[in-house]
Amino acid sequence: MVRVFPLNDRYADKFAKMFSDYYDELGCDEDGEHLVREYILPDLLAGLLKVDLIEDDGALSGFCIYQTDEPGNEWNFKDGWGDIREIYIVMQRRRKGLGKFLLYTAEMKLKEAGAKNIYALPDDGAVDFFAACGYELSDEVCQELECNVFIKSAQNGCKDCRNK
Repeated sequence: MVRVFPLNDRYADKFAKMFSDYYDELGCDEDGEHLVREYILPDLLAGLLKVDLIEDDGALSGFCIYQTDEPGNEWNFKDGWGDIREIYIVMQRRRKGLGKFLLYTAEMKLKEAGAKNIYALPDDGAVDFFAACGYELSDEVCQELECNVFIKSAQNGCKDCRNK
């Protein structure tokens, strides 16, 4: 059975470890667990972002970090838009539709919160995933991260995700 739920105290350490694994997989030099403790958890507690986790048959399998961009949030890129900041599924659980299901859940929550449009700043390895979920390459580039901006209307859900 698949379950998506908000990050809570019980899962904070497991999430920090998984985020660290994710950063290692991306080849980032920063300490992922430190980033969770110093930035992600405080922003979560301040209501600046959301973190959902996904379990598959009782095994913690991934996470999605998302927010609605607002002035005052240092990660604000497009005022009023939903932002899929990070999405990750552990290697052994990939290719089962969990990422699409997790993304669809975040998109629906962003839509319920009032976002009309959603964007993502995927690395090269995630471009095909976002394209398969209905995101389109825009003519914008995020200069800070040196990556393309992919956009989607919040009205256009992922048809493949709803039946998971």
